[in-house]
Amino acid sequence: MTLLKHTPVSILDLSPIRQGGTAADAFERTLDLALHAERWGFRRFWLAEHHGMPGIASAATAVLIGHVAGGTSTIRVGSGGIMLSNHAPLVIAEQFGTLESLYPGRIDLGLGRAPGSNQLTARALRRTLQGDDEFPQQLVELRAYLQPDGRHARVRAVPGEGLDVPIWLLGSSDFSARLAGQLGLPFAFAGQFSPAYLQTALDLYRACFQPSATLEKPYAMVGLNVFAADSEQDAQYLSTSHRQMHVNLVRGTPGQMPPPVRSMDGLWSPPEQASVESTLRASIIGDPVSVKAQLQAFIDATQADELMINSMIFDHAARLRSYEIVAQTRQD
Repeated sequence: MTLLKHTPVSILDLSPIRQGGTAADAFERTLDLALHAERWGFRRFWLAEHHGMPGIASAATAVLIGHVAGGTSTIRVGSGGIMLSNHAPLVIAEQFGTLESLYPGRIDLGLGRAPGSNQLTARALRRTLQGDDEFPQQLVELRAYLQPDGRHARVRAVPGEGLDVPIWLLGSSDFSARLAGQLGLPFAFAGQFSPAYLQTALDLYRACFQPSATLEKPYAMVGLNVFAADSEQDAQYLSTSHRQMHVNLVRGTPGQMPPPVRSMDGLWSPPEQASVESTLRASIIGDPVSVKAQLQAFIDATQADELMINSMIFDHAARLRSYEIVAQTRQD
């Protein structure tokens, strides 16, 4: 059995914009959280690409990664992830080559294939829409730009060429799990919003894994939501902001992060409640003792090599406390 204290734990941040707040406020809180995460011993601090979402400020993900990496000293900073279908692979190679040149040995490139937006926004980003089957070819192109010797290549990524930027494949179904295994790359599963496919994807990744120059054996990171507080009641209270945001997504009306409420009664219909609770099933909510036990049980069930924790909490001090409790569970 792998003990919690021996399992690396990382943070996924979307730079949430609170109700009545601004993106600038969100970025300030993101950097402050990263500084605390570094001090508390979290391994990575990843930011995720979303577009057209009033409550999420991390659209220009590479720019924000630079902001966080520049404000911290040792924690790894990366993307969880960059949606490769939205970008020319050369642009991503240059962006992350620049980041790796500025902050050597601290940058991760996590890649997803979903657009992270609606179809209109995706078209505005890419001008032309490509199918999912383009992702493996885009990945091959991107990895080629990062190879050590591109002197004879007709197109070169400078900076980027020859830099050791770790590439992760991210997924919420089986597609990226299979591809990551076949290519011998590390895999991160988005359990925080797709728990139904979690074990299937992990089993497939491990079954398909082929050793590579990158990895000798599978390495799976699993995302989950954690809402920790000094009491169970407070933790449940904090979690309602995230639930309200998902209700708005179900309704097709995404908005800024609302403050928490003491009860969700009257704020969702029974079908909406069922949908949200199913989506957020991989969530740990509780006091320090309960959170520690639930984290250990999650590791036992998934055999995750690393955890990536998302905590969408309205109050910044409460959010910091939630992550501090997680860090403390690993010190015993």
